[in-house]
Amino acid sequence: MTHFADFEALRGAVGTEIGISEWLTIDQDRIDRFADATDDHQWIHVDPERAARGPFKGTIAHGFLTLSLTVPMVDEATSVGGIRMGINYGLNKVRFITPVPVGGRIRARVRLDSVTDIPGGVQAQRTVTVELDGAAKPACVAEGIVRYLS
Repeated sequence: MTHFADFEALRGAVGTEIGISEWLTIDQDRIDRFADATDDHQWIHVDPERAARGPFKGTIAHGFLTLSLTVPMVDEATSVGGIRMGINYGLNKVRFITPVPVGGRIRARVRLDSVTDIPGGVQAQRTVTVELDGAAKPACVAEGIVRYLS
């Protein structure tokens, strides 16, 4: 984990990679629970028998499951001290490039793009690249914005 003691330390890292999470295995139970939470029960995600005959030869994680897992993976990879809270403010761009198969392992690689002052704290834009173990291209690339409030 990369820890930044304060906003000044964070500012000093703009333009660099600031953390990499551990690998996380995506199992069918996690995919099924996400399907239940979002009411997205498309067969490509939740029907292993049918999906085995489909284009990916098995079930795949929802793209939005992969995206949602960037939150805990980024939290594992980096932290900022001296804050009252951090809140997700939004996304500029998200691409789902390579499907994550059941049993696949993903991790987040985090680059800090910018830090700007806002009332009560700073706003940071980060590019999170979700790598898929063994794949030539990432599973997901997301430009996210977080606000750190002091």
